[in-house]
Amino acid sequence: MGATSMKQKMGVKIWRWSIITVVGFYLLVPLYAMLDFSTKPYGFENAGRSLRAWKVIGTQEALFEAVTRSLITALIVMAIILFLVVPTAIWVQLKLPLLRRPFELLCLIPLAIPAIVIVVGIAPLYRWISINLSESPITLAGVYSMLILPYTYRSLSAALDAVDIHTLAEAATTLGAGISRVIFGIIMPTIKTGIINGSFIAIALVLGEFTISNILNFKTFQVVIAQIGRTDGQVAVAVSVASLLFVLVLLLLIPNKKRQGAVLDVDVA
Repeated sequence: MGATSMKQKMGVKIWRWSIITVVGFYLLVPLYAMLDFSTKPYGFENAGRSLRAWKVIGTQEALFEAVTRSLITALIVMAIILFLVVPTAIWVQLKLPLLRRPFELLCLIPLAIPAIVIVVGIAPLYRWISINLSESPITLAGVYSMLILPYTYRSLSAALDAVDIHTLAEAATTLGAGISRVIFGIIMPTIKTGIINGSFIAIALVLGEFTISNILNFKTFQVVIAQIGRTDGQVAVAVSVASLLFVLVLLLLIPNKKRQGAVLDVDVA
């Protein structure tokens, strides 16, 4: 029995590390190729590695303006997630269980609609906003909030299913807590891992989305990278590598630090 158990554990470890190795190659090989291209000699210079493309990044004023603009947009999207999407998902699960499936379907619709169709549909609205309200790209937070709904909802749904929020809400209400206290003070801290994961997925989408902002003529991070690439491909690739590493750090390291908290949350529930 002991030998069989050891063989099963060894098989699981081998299978796990095989998957990690394949995924690692899938992610790291393109990054290596991009890093290799960004350090190749420029034009007719002598052979040898060069950091010219990486040094030029600091002189791109339009790039830093676009990064600031995209990060502000991402912060607005995160605020919409925290104060609109999350409370709505909790409210539906607590008080309106019959509407859970229609609400889930509504959140998943953007996943089934091509980006070009969304752009065509919202273009007249954004033309009206640009003429009558503001031309700021920050208004893109509205359409980005719609695009991230499928990913945010799935993350929140998994976190809500792992915790008995009905018991928590009933206990809090018995002790005199109001509905806002129950949602923001008790349930949201309990599912913080799901909220954090959804928020970082939103940041990754906002920093990586190109089609909508380009067609609507907003100079966001990806649009400016594409413009730089028309004159200097190595600089554009160097910026892309830097942004990918930044997003990978956000998506991998920070959620892992919160994972222990998630396990404790489930155990307590």
